[in-house]
Amino acid sequence: MTQSEHRQIAKNASVVAAATLLSRILGFIRDAVVAATLGAGLGADAFFVAFRVPNVLRRLFAEGSMTMSFIPVFQRRKAELGLDTAFVMARSTLLWLVAVVGAVVILGEVFAGPLTQAIAPGFGNNPGQLETATNLLRICFPYILLISGVGLCMGVLNSLGHFTAPALSPVVLNIALIAAALLGWRLGLDVAHCLAWGVLAGGALQWLSQLPALRARGFTWRGERSWRDPGVKRMGLLMLPTVVGAAVYQLNILLGTLLASFLPVGSISYLYYADRLVEFPLGVFGLAVSTAALPSLSALAATGKDQEFGSVLSSTMRLTLFISLPAMAGLMALAEPIVGLLFGRGRFDPQAVAATSQALRAFALGLPFAALARPLASAFYARENTRTPVVVAGVCMVVNVGLGALLMQVLAHVGLALAVAASSAVNFSALAWIMRRHVGRLLPWRSLARMAGLSALVFLAALATAGAPFWIWLGGIPLWAALYVLAGRLMGMDEARMFTGMLRSRLPRRAGGA
Repeated sequence: MTQSEHRQIAKNASVVAAATLLSRILGFIRDAVVAATLGAGLGADAFFVAFRVPNVLRRLFAEGSMTMSFIPVFQRRKAELGLDTAFVMARSTLLWLVAVVGAVVILGEVFAGPLTQAIAPGFGNNPGQLETATNLLRICFPYILLISGVGLCMGVLNSLGHFTAPALSPVVLNIALIAAALLGWRLGLDVAHCLAWGVLAGGALQWLSQLPALRARGFTWRGERSWRDPGVKRMGLLMLPTVVGAAVYQLNILLGTLLASFLPVGSISYLYYADRLVEFPLGVFGLAVSTAALPSLSALAATGKDQEFGSVLSSTMRLTLFISLPAMAGLMALAEPIVGLLFGRGRFDPQAVAATSQALRAFALGLPFAALARPLASAFYARENTRTPVVVAGVCMVVNVGLGALLMQVLAHVGLALAVAASSAVNFSALAWIMRRHVGRLLPWRSLARMAGLSALVFLAALATAGAPFWIWLGGIPLWAALYVLAGRLMGMDEARMFTGMLRSRLPRRAGGA
């Protein structure tokens, strides 16, 4: 891996991380507002179930499958036939996206009732809750068409080396949801219904927010397109198994919701808020690194540079682990004070704080595995191998559902969170074992040992302040992070050097700088 490639991936990752950090901060504000106005009761459970369905479909038809299949083919078309041909492929993809996803939206509106009952059968014991969730689902469902369009914009922009606008897209949705919740609360309206309409408005604004960046790079949706574009056909062939794999992964989430619907009221909300906290480091850094690496991996695979491909993948995974291990340690040690600080107000009572904290600790165990699986999956997609992740995802679904059904009998919602962590470990282990046969060792044992040792020290330091006033442990987080990175640099760890390089790429250069 050349220094220029290294710097470019670090720069792109830092752009995505910075934008995603802003989005996650607003996401926490959104969750705090929703928790205060809805609590963890019937209305909250109904909204989260309703929003989960289009969110699942978003991952099927947007960044979860379409984008991963689109970028490698777009890069190959650009390298072999030129940028104009690649643009034609993008416009042709939009034709198919509107036709296919539009049909899915129509079916969702017609069968919203049976779909809600299938996802949350436990709601059948409470007709009012089932009816509320069904109505909310009908409002939210068209969001999938809008966000799928955003996913296509993301694929085009990432392929052209632009990451800011796509990464900022969730910021728009969070602002829309915050405004909807506060407006509903202030006017005395049903907050759950206001949030559902906020989802729809946010999706429209997300789509519009991508258009200026596309125009600035010479792309417009007006122009030549074709229902028979060969690039779209190739992308479709790659996308079919990817959709199946994404469907299996999302089916895990839906089955978890199904199982949780049989637990006491509030269980779905506990899992939702805990998962949101785990998604913070996973999204800010884990997703940022894999998103930035995919175009580079695709370009290397398209030109047959296998040695450089393995080097880029190894560096990406080591950087991901360097970030995710101490994040896991911090979340486990500070679970309860973090949940209490962010959500412990209004209708989110101490019992809800304790239950959510337990789920958070369980989810956090799987954080490093979930983070590492993302660049691994990107590597398979970059090599236009979408079949292997499908098989692995099927195995993980069996692990998740089987363990979840077993553990919930004893540990309730915490058992479901532990099952998710275990399935993440299986997912990473299988993908890493298969990929290693092609590119060699991905994670040196010496690096693993050093990162694990430093992360253990982070855990002990955080645990020692968990019972202190919030300003003490909150102020300690950046201190522990700085000491962790400094210790890594002093130990000569490449991962620490990559991380500081990633941070430096976001600092403004002086006028006379290179």
